[in-house]
Amino acid sequence: MTEFDVQGIGMTSRRTRERLIQRLREQGISDMRVLDVMLDTPRHLFLDEALAHRAYEDTALPIGFNQTISQPYIVARMTEVLLAAGPLDKVLEVGTGSGYQTAVLARLVGQVYSVERIRPLQEKAKDRFKRLKLYNIICRHSDGTMGWPEKMQFDGILVTAAPEQVPDELLQQLAPGGRLVIPVGRDQQQLKLITRLDGDGFDTQVLEFVRFVPLVSGTIR
Repeated sequence: MTEFDVQGIGMTSRRTRERLIQRLREQGISDMRVLDVMLDTPRHLFLDEALAHRAYEDTALPIGFNQTISQPYIVARMTEVLLAAGPLDKVLEVGTGSGYQTAVLARLVGQVYSVERIRPLQEKAKDRFKRLKLYNIICRHSDGTMGWPEKMQFDGILVTAAPEQVPDELLQQLAPGGRLVIPVGRDQQQLKLITRLDGDGFDTQVLEFVRFVPLVSGTIR
């Protein structure tokens, strides 16, 4: 895993960050790899300065363009589920957003391919990755509903916005045994784990009810 070299993390006490991790443990997050990475990931760097003082609350926060940085519990939960079957070498993330989820993934998997449809958000995220010396993230500005077919197949896919139905393009980009973690639905959303079986079969598990911004087509420059 990459070791962060970030002076700004001192703006909040370690005790504050440890309280967040304790809340995550109380909510059922048990993978120590995920908890350790989230303890060391400077979430305040992924927010505008006006909201940085709220960075270690267990809540989603706005990042502009009607998008949010995900609640820490959801980041931990989705990451833990993605990693539950073993180490992952090649992961697709649909929806870079602030880059917070991306940064957590980058310290736990071999390579992250991250797609974002809103270029200003992507550019900010790329600057944060450089600051954090995360060099195993490759970014693309494109329609996330299409995934990244040129780089298929992926050991894991994590989607940070909710389509009404699971895009077939994402299913087809999973390697055999690969895991897709995705929120699905409009008014009532479910977080799902979809595993590709040998051949063209898929196993689907419903994990819990969630609330995400919608996954939409198109790009914004």
